[in-house]
Amino acid sequence: MIEKILAHKNLVARHSRLELMEHWAIAISGLVLLFTGIFELPVVKRYYIITLPGLGWSADFITSLYMHYAAAFVFSTAGIFHLAYHGLRGEKGMLPQKGDTAASISVMKSLIGIGKEPPMHKYLPEQRLACVGMAFIMLMLILSGLVKTYKNIYAPDMSHAVLLWATWIHNIGFIFPLIPGAHGGHRA
Repeated sequence: MIEKILAHKNLVARHSRLELMEHWAIAISGLVLLFTGIFELPVVKRYYIITLPGLGWSADFITSLYMHYAAAFVFSTAGIFHLAYHGLRGEKGMLPQKGDTAASISVMKSLIGIGKEPPMHKYLPEQRLACVGMAFIMLMLILSGLVKTYKNIYAPDMSHAVLLWATWIHNIGFIFPLIPGAHGGHRA
């Protein structure tokens, strides 16, 4: 979407409603995935999560597993939609550009008083660089999740080595977005 100035509201619309819906579908389903994934571990009873209002169901493995699958479907679908929608429209604003690393270093230097902050466009260089990282993490989570789902549904006797690798990749993939600043943040 091209930025649209809404003078009567003293605002700039940077994203369309559809883009906001896609963003929040990924964000909310990602949070549901995080919590239901944790609920699959033996922690909900141990840490009294089940005693919190509305979370009594969290100790039921099958319920949290099905919620995890439903959220994974939304997460994957929204991610694929994002690629298709923006790709077909030829939008490349979030793709890294030549000079992003140098511009990021200049920004970091300016934060500690060394030099001036370079001029920015709609997306910060850090956001464009983080976009690639997030796409990689999403791909890791989706592919490793598919292996784990295949094991649960079709192949209970799957190779332990394959399942161990998928589990490690899945667990590492879910930790990265929790690191502060790892997702590029939002520009004020």
